[in-house]
Amino acid sequence: MAEQATKQASKQAAAPTVAAHGAERLPAVDLDSYNLELKDDEGFIGDRASKGAFRVILENWRKGMRKNGKDPFGEEPSDDISKKKLDSVLTDGDPEAAGVLHGAMEDFSQELALIIRRFLKTKGWKDTQRIMVGGGFRASRVGEVAIGRTAVILKADDIAIDILPIRNDPDEAGLLGAPQLAPTWVFQAHDAVLAVDIGGTNIRAGVVQLNLKKARDLSKSAVWKFELWRHGDEEKLKREDAVEGLIEMLESLIKSAKKEGIRLAPFIGIGCPGKILEDGSIDRGAQNLPGNWESSRFNLPGALHEAIPKIGDDESVVVMHNDAVVQGLSEVPYMKDVERWGVLTIGTGLGNARFTNRKSE
Repeated sequence: MAEQATKQASKQAAAPTVAAHGAERLPAVDLDSYNLELKDDEGFIGDRASKGAFRVILENWRKGMRKNGKDPFGEEPSDDISKKKLDSVLTDGDPEAAGVLHGAMEDFSQELALIIRRFLKTKGWKDTQRIMVGGGFRASRVGEVAIGRTAVILKADDIAIDILPIRNDPDEAGLLGAPQLAPTWVFQAHDAVLAVDIGGTNIRAGVVQLNLKKARDLSKSAVWKFELWRHGDEEKLKREDAVEGLIEMLESLIKSAKKEGIRLAPFIGIGCPGKILEDGSIDRGAQNLPGNWESSRFNLPGALHEAIPKIGDDESVVVMHNDAVVQGLSEVPYMKDVERWGVLTIGTGLGNARFTNRKSE
């Protein structure tokens, strides 16, 4: 089934949906800006605030140590040092290693603060009151402290804005935001939805329990189960292989939910890098994914609908938006005390989105 779906994906448009792909107006918020790509003389400024950029900064500090003595991190390449090890160095490691790490964190925070200043000068990000920072970099104490340092830098420069780590685990935030892509009436009489978070390194697919009886604003939603595939570790992976792998993950989750008596809504919400067009195709920004996802002949929502035409007794609906947008939507229930807020996701690249809360009608 999966192989057949990917072969036919290039021939079909996305199936009809209850919400537009890449929509600017969402049930709870208006989307003012996303996938913003700002440049300077050195290229895209977002490239200076990614997980890879932090490792480059760390390596530059280590080079200085090697020239004038001994590298306290030893021979291990900077790209291979685990987040767990860096966190350990930060809290109770060798003093010089901690000093090197603090230097790298300071440089990274300065770069991130500079990028945020540039964002705030654009029309779409004007008057932002709070920025939540997610992505893989946030999932460590080093990342949290760097985010805190960025907030201090900006406030010391008289920029009154909150910069905070995203509330949910980054592995789950991109899934928890998916139900916010559609109005809650779509999910009545169901317990959960399927959610997909596609990144430059990982693909996650999960079942999000809605718990609407406890909170209609989805603040009590939770990830029941998810599967993770590190596709970035595989060499020469084709786009078709990635799509087939995703379909297999979703089919497995559907079976698991049915076995446990969880009533899945006929809905699949997807977060994917890039500028998402109304028909579900990707205009730009998906360069870190395997193969060409920006081809006019490729449509991921269409491929998934072809492979999974029904969930339970009803026709499946697939809605796709930018991955940073979807991760940011996981914060919607907790942003009621501000009007204009944004999200930055620090991962393979720097994702970004800015929202304005919609007034209740």
